Parts: sequence; C-alpha cells; structure tokens
Amino acid sequence: MFYGDHPPPHFHAEYGGQKAVFDMQGAITQGSFPPRAEKLVREWVQDHQAELMDAWSACASNQQPNKIDPLE
Repeated sequence: MFYGDHPPPHFHAEYGGQKAVFDMQGAITQGSFPPRAEKLVREWVQDHQAELMDAWSACASNQQPNKIDPLE
C-alpha cells in the first residue's frame, strides 16, 4: 500500500518479477500473477481481511500501518 493512494482500497504485490494490484477481496484489478501465486494471495487476504482494511485506513490518513504477517 502507498500513503495517500487512490480509492477503492487495494494493495500492490510482486511475485517473480510480475506486479499486480489486488482489491481487498483478493481479486486482481491490474497486472497478472501465475495462478498458484494468485491463489495464495487470495488465501492470505481472507486470513488478514481486517488487518488490510486497518492498514488501508492508516495509509489513507498518511499514518504508518501496522505490519501484516507475510505468507508462510
């Protein structure tokens, strides 16, 4: 996520040199990922839905978001 980024809520991700933008339900809105990586991101989003929305709110207010655990 980037400070002051435009709505709707979303986050940016990179995998193997590919970049994609995901909405808060885990759907790609821009770019592309390999199917397996996209599935892992969707699972991660479901596990961290509330944390992602809190991070979006913080970034929208130009505040430091809390760290969200990465994929394991």
